[in-house]
Amino acid sequence: MSAFPSPEPGPRVPSTPDAQPLVVRTAPIELPDGGLTTLVDLLPDARPLTWVRRGDGIVGWGETLRIRTEGAGRFADAEAAWQSVLERAVVRDDVQVPGTGPVAFGSFAFDDTSGAGGVLVVPRVVVGRRGGTAWVTTISTTLDAAPSTAVLDTPRAPVTAPGAVTTADGAVPAADWPGVVAAAVARIQAGGLDKVVLARDVVATAENPVDPRWLLRRLASAYETTWTFAVDGLVGATPELLVRSEKGLVASRVLAGTIRREPGMSDDDALLRAAQLARSSKDLEEHEHAVVSVARALEPFCTSMNVPEQPFVLHLPNVMHLASDVTGVLDRAAAPGRAPSSLSLAAALHPSAAVCGTPTTAARDLIREIEGMDRARYAGPVGWTGADGDGEWGIALRSAAVDDADARRVRLFAGCGIVAASDPAAELAESEAKLVPMRFALGL
Repeated sequence: MSAFPSPEPGPRVPSTPDAQPLVVRTAPIELPDGGLTTLVDLLPDARPLTWVRRGDGIVGWGETLRIRTEGAGRFADAEAAWQSVLERAVVRDDVQVPGTGPVAFGSFAFDDTSGAGGVLVVPRVVVGRRGGTAWVTTISTTLDAAPSTAVLDTPRAPVTAPGAVTTADGAVPAADWPGVVAAAVARIQAGGLDKVVLARDVVATAENPVDPRWLLRRLASAYETTWTFAVDGLVGATPELLVRSEKGLVASRVLAGTIRREPGMSDDDALLRAAQLARSSKDLEEHEHAVVSVARALEPFCTSMNVPEQPFVLHLPNVMHLASDVTGVLDRAAAPGRAPSSLSLAAALHPSAAVCGTPTTAARDLIREIEGMDRARYAGPVGWTGADGDGEWGIALRSAAVDDADARRVRLFAGCGIVAASDPAAELAESEAKLVPMRFALGL
């Protein structure tokens, strides 16, 4: 899955008692107020690790450690390996806010059977910002590491544009995809399931090797309300937060139900379109399935929860979504000595009805049967986790994967929720609207 394997790969999970522990140092720094893309602009090469929204977040580079997992146990195995690493870590954190200290960026396959598996990458350097606080963290396996702030002087390779870009059909041609949707609608109407989310891919080929920093800069500036991410060659700007865990509080932003926003649409027309979405029985049904699935998955971990009765309309440059923010208070007594980690919560939530369907097993089986492609890490959890278990995990939507073998090739993804009232032609149009962010990032 990694599009840009490091020329100096970090070690695998320490497996012997005498393995070198991680040495982690976090120090406060001053960052210039250079706009939303300041953190992205710090990235020195084309192997970035990124989680940024509205100018805040964390970015990383280099690789001190890589944890690879696969199969149905990919989340639990990654969690166990990360905890093993943390038990031996030597940490000095002079900032003490979410995102400081030891941090691992992660990305996981949508399906248990996918060869993409899962990965946690611990970078050599992390730079973060949260409101008025900024910091740098160095992570190494030596006690004589350079002072934290010195790493900001790392030479930066120029960011290169992809040049001319062409696109072609992916696994299922666009002309054939409505037939796949129609097959799903027939299955739903026959009573086999209530909803299924189907995805398609498009392959883009660039004139030059694609530099993820080019994509990140464009996404962070044009889609500032989304979470712009890059992990192991997967790059995107997701509007959907699978879970945030912070100091005992948990939140999940659920999106399901979409309508296209045309370029140049006036504010009045956008309001009319939003009202149309808010009244759509098809979209409201799709959204309800997604909210219920998230609430049920979080409930065992929480002492109290707030589940909105009605969604709001989230406005993005290319589409509008029905959205609900589900929140809760974690039950620390359920796991003595430690609340459930953000990664374990992400595992419990995945796959939600927003990216799979309802019931989950029937929807996942239908996806395997008729979708016609391996999603790899598209629609899987992507984000970061810290030493205390807090972290943020989004769903890898509005994303693309740079080809391992040829960095000029990029695989773009889009998916749509299908219910009994879905129209195949309209779903194809919706998928095209969801491809717009990555097309824009590539300069199309």
